[in-house]
Amino acid sequence: MTRIRALFVANRLWFALIAFVLLFVAAYGFPWLFPLVQVGFVVFAGLVGIDAWLLFRPTADSGNRTDGTESFFARRDVPARLSNGDENPLTIYLENRYFFQVDVEVIDEIPFQFQRRDVLFQARLGPRQTQTIRYGLRPTRRGEYSFGAVNVFVLSPLGLLKRRYQFESGRMVAVYPSFLQMRQYELLAATNRLSEVGMKRIRRLGHSMEFEQVRPYTTGDDVRTVNWKATARRSDPQGASLQINAYQDERSQPVYCLIDKGRVMQSPFAGLTLLDYAINASLVLSNIALQKQDRAGILTFSDQVGQLLPADRRSGQVLKILELLYRQKTRFMETDYERLYTSVRTHIRQRSLLLLFTNFETVSALHRQLPYLRRLAKDHLLLVIFFENTELRGLLDQPATDTEQIYLKTIGEKFAFEKKQIVKELTQYGIQSILTTPQNLTANTVNKYLELKARGMI
Repeated sequence: MTRIRALFVANRLWFALIAFVLLFVAAYGFPWLFPLVQVGFVVFAGLVGIDAWLLFRPTADSGNRTDGTESFFARRDVPARLSNGDENPLTIYLENRYFFQVDVEVIDEIPFQFQRRDVLFQARLGPRQTQTIRYGLRPTRRGEYSFGAVNVFVLSPLGLLKRRYQFESGRMVAVYPSFLQMRQYELLAATNRLSEVGMKRIRRLGHSMEFEQVRPYTTGDDVRTVNWKATARRSDPQGASLQINAYQDERSQPVYCLIDKGRVMQSPFAGLTLLDYAINASLVLSNIALQKQDRAGILTFSDQVGQLLPADRRSGQVLKILELLYRQKTRFMETDYERLYTSVRTHIRQRSLLLLFTNFETVSALHRQLPYLRRLAKDHLLLVIFFENTELRGLLDQPATDTEQIYLKTIGEKFAFEKKQIVKELTQYGIQSILTTPQNLTANTVNKYLELKARGMI
């Protein structure tokens, strides 16, 4: 019974049956054709039997295996966890254990969250040959994803029947915030290639107050840091060797990402919500801050305060941040900034850099929360990060062809103007801000953090 369930009819067999039906019908008008058709049908039935025997005949090295891998084997290689918003590589390994060439159709049952039913691959493998199929999946939601079976349909050279094999059934994989993006920024920072992802070269505007050491001058050092007294005390046979004062960035500055989980962060862009963009950027920024020897922490909030991870830079802090961000869920409620201010005042006592990921569509929406933002900025260095309306930008870039479009463009320009007014309002009260598109959020946030650090503001 198991073998019957694994047996399927190929298109070639259907076409052959249709041809025989037409020949039998034609034999009514041409009686001499009937015996030939009968013989041909018997030969055809024999070929079908041979095809079935070839597909189900055990190979010489099958042994006593009963797991369905005696003649063909497949394996899906999936990362232990997937990165949200990124193209994640997957691999399907195929191994033909038949003694003849086979054509295969591979259907991978990917998680329903992708809403795709077209993951179909075709391949041809010679006897004892292996082949690898590579493709990618881009998840847009965090959480658990369940992979189904890898269905492999094998056809012999006759191509009349298919035998189905199933492998890798029922595997669960978690989708985490974009750790691939985090690794990319970390690698580019280590090789001084951050400009490839939109990072700017920021000139340091002076030194921090933390002195490190006196060391010999090397080409490229700032001549203003020459220590003339140390130079005069140290000389060699070739003459005086210049000595400079070396400084290092002030370390262990607390950096907190405050993530708004309210309904304003649910607008979609390229499949991801603004909340997920903020979560991905927070992970990257926290990792960069730790690389700069600062302390990184997270605070989530909406109508009530969510989770707080105190700023720290001990080993394992990135993993704690990753796990915390993975578990965040939207409450679809109006954000309560009064609760946010109370929580920050209670739990964050040391002056810190607060990166507030939120969204304001109008100036009036900002004015309702401005008193709490001003109080936060009084005790901390506050950076408000909110988003441009990309759909609105597309509307404004199109020429108006009728009266309705003129009205729409006028309203759109009003909303775009209000976004710029929000930046001016925040600047007026000494609050740093970033107005950015979702796709540029990470680069702009890290740029601003490095700028503030270079200016000695944190």
